[in-house]
Amino acid sequence: MFEVRISAIRYSNTYPLIYGLQNSGIELNAKIEIDHPSECARKITEGEADIGLIPVVALYKDKSLSIIGDYCIGSKGPVRTVLLLSNKPVNELDTIFLDYRSNTSVALTKLMSLRFWKNNFDWKETYPDFNFSGIADNEGLLLIGDQCYEMESNFRYKTDLAVEWNKYTGLPFVFACWVTNKSLSNSYITRFNNAMVYGLNNIDKVVKYFGNKGAMTPDMLYDYLTVNIDYILDKEKRIAMNTFFEYLKDIKEP
Repeated sequence: MFEVRISAIRYSNTYPLIYGLQNSGIELNAKIEIDHPSECARKITEGEADIGLIPVVALYKDKSLSIIGDYCIGSKGPVRTVLLLSNKPVNELDTIFLDYRSNTSVALTKLMSLRFWKNNFDWKETYPDFNFSGIADNEGLLLIGDQCYEMESNFRYKTDLAVEWNKYTGLPFVFACWVTNKSLSNSYITRFNNAMVYGLNNIDKVVKYFGNKGAMTPDMLYDYLTVNIDYILDKEKRIAMNTFFEYLKDIKEP
């Protein structure tokens, strides 16, 4: 069997999935690389990876990709790591700085602004080494990933984007899902699903292995993985994805 090139996202919410890929046996015929969300999307769309855990907005943009497996990065409530941080309420902000690392969270923020918050913000992009704590009182910051745990205490207000989405739609949200640009056999897809299950069934081992490598303590990481993140790509989450895609039609450049 050919070596399958797999690109995964390097955030705490992917730890169980990465652990499963690296320890279930599927890694014996795979080249596994860990990337930023936008880089993962680029690799899969440009053919540098065969399977990728990509931000769902990339799936919206590239209809040639197919969802593989039954697992994702989703949330049915507070996700904790996709936050709009500010020192004033959202309706008093003029400008929002957008985290350059995830197109899906950026699209979700713009969608919430247009469709639900009814605000016309001035959008600006962040960049590597951006001074997150240096924004003005009339500015907000969309921040993703583990850095939310480090930065949230520097701001008076934090708006959880998954909570906001659920408040207005009644649906969970899917931030990323596994896709492929190849025609893979059913037996391989079963092995891939089993790798995900292996990781999710060994959260204690996942926390022990990754627990001191990020901004969270092991206890915080365990709660995050078991309470905030929901990994099953079930019917409700597929409906949520399709709803998100339908709403994205209102945005010129998601």
